[in-house]
Amino acid sequence: MLYNARLAAELRQVLEGQGLRFVFQPIVDIGQATILGYEALMRGPAGTALESPDELLRVAKHCGLAMELEVAACLGAMQAFAALHLPGKLFLNLSAPAISAFGRERGGALLRCAVDAGLSPARLMLELTEHERVEDVDALQATFAALASQGVGLALDDFGDGRSSLRLWAQLKPQIVKVDKFFVRGIHRDSRKVEVLRAMLALAAAFGTPLVAEGVEEAEELGVLRDLGCHYGQGYLFGRPVSRPESVVAEPARAVLASSKIAVLPNSAPRPDMAETIGRLKLAAPTIAAADSNSALMELFTRHPDLHAVAVVENHYPIGLVNRRNFVDKFAQRYSRELYGRRPCTLFMNATPLRVEASAPIDSLTSVLTGDDQRYLHEGFIITEDGRYAGLATGESLVRAVTERRIEAARHANPLTFLPGNIPITEHIRRLLDAGAEFAACYFDLNNFKPYNDLYGYWRGDEMIKLAAQVIGTHADPAQDFVGHVGGDDFVVLFQSEDWRLRCERTVQAFNRRARDLFDAEELARNGFESEDRRGFKVLFPLTTVAAGVVHVTGGQFQTPEEVASAAAAAKKVAKQTGSGIHVAPGLRVRVLLEAAG
Repeated sequence: MLYNARLAAELRQVLEGQGLRFVFQPIVDIGQATILGYEALMRGPAGTALESPDELLRVAKHCGLAMELEVAACLGAMQAFAALHLPGKLFLNLSAPAISAFGRERGGALLRCAVDAGLSPARLMLELTEHERVEDVDALQATFAALASQGVGLALDDFGDGRSSLRLWAQLKPQIVKVDKFFVRGIHRDSRKVEVLRAMLALAAAFGTPLVAEGVEEAEELGVLRDLGCHYGQGYLFGRPVSRPESVVAEPARAVLASSKIAVLPNSAPRPDMAETIGRLKLAAPTIAAADSNSALMELFTRHPDLHAVAVVENHYPIGLVNRRNFVDKFAQRYSRELYGRRPCTLFMNATPLRVEASAPIDSLTSVLTGDDQRYLHEGFIITEDGRYAGLATGESLVRAVTERRIEAARHANPLTFLPGNIPITEHIRRLLDAGAEFAACYFDLNNFKPYNDLYGYWRGDEMIKLAAQVIGTHADPAQDFVGHVGGDDFVVLFQSEDWRLRCERTVQAFNRRARDLFDAEELARNGFESEDRRGFKVLFPLTTVAAGVVHVTGGQFQTPEEVASAAAAAKKVAKQTGSGIHVAPGLRVRVLLEAAG
């Protein structure tokens, strides 16, 4: 208690003696590489228990002085900012009650202080901090309308942290929305954060409100924000909060914004399609009641010659499944009609069939394909809705659907190496072409991999592919170079690193050296291995190595990703034929000159 009383007394002295200090952090226009403005952040007297802003706010709230602290900080920040003669807007953090307090007199005290300090009201941006729930949004909206009439702007802080709601955005119509730093930190490594920011940018476009990405600390984060089209940024990369900030964008951030290189976005899994559920496999099929006889079931199969199975239903719930072929074979035997015709159809049913809800994702049944019970392959399975019978599906349709989903997933990420597949590779090439970026498209392919796989088997073959992925990835710069796995033993690297040629050479050398560890001693001693060629003859093959075909792409050289991929594949083919390890295709202009000279 004494401790709190002492701090309360110190806080009153700070407020009465104007003991607050202020630091300013820049907010940068990402597209223009210029400073939009600065956020003012308060500090208590240096070296005291109240130096931390969090401690200042805690003590003020405990003492009932939170409003006084906010108002004093707001007015003091304007005076300190004006004295520095900095460009752009001044962002002032205020809670809803503090903003309402200013608004009750139509912002008189706020505007008078701004004018006295030499600041235009149009340079003020009140940043609504959502530390407390806004109880009366309508009143706050009216307050802001009054302040806006004087030119004062509104920013919504920490959108996405659970306190800053979409309703506030829609109703208050702020001039700027600040995205919580959680969604910015590590965005270059997290595809989910990329998708969240894309969604926020779509909202921003719908509302006509630009976004500020908070917490930008790494160049890679800024590269992603720039490429996604984020409007503004704030964070240590642009500048730390200091009492005398620079009036220009910090060099590390300026270098990223001036670069023509595009960011390497984290690979994302294929988007779940609501249509890709078990329900799409459903076949409308008649049912039979549990009390009906086998003779009635036989008549049902006779009337529906294409029916592969019949569900046995009781009170709309399926209790079993009768496969057509099994039943007809048994019922066609001598004396079967006489013995079993009048008995209930449950006699020949499978009482534990596969039952699946129509809303279940097709991917969820992948484990069924490898399970011990494979009866569904020939008898099919039952589809339900809320447990009630909805229809039937065949095992063949399930296998086909799961296979299609696996193929589609592999186009996004290779299941062996987890590297991006064909779709992300194509998207990245398109982004490079659209940006007019200079890059080297390198196509890596293993020499003599098929005979190696035939000799040692798929497990050793997979180890060789994983080694290639590891070596290729090691010699690429993840911040600049995109590594993808086309499939099998084919890989693509889209280099933006200036030393791409050296990286290719080191990749080839490292793989050729380490691949020897995957051969037995006998093959190493012979410096080759014996396996069948494509015609089935035994042939001595050289040890497996890697070939690389490279196309150096400059602006306007190619129009589509397919053209780039085809040129890289052609260069790879030359590299494999010549045995040189690396072949760099001549540029478009060089080829034209060579063809003209020829």
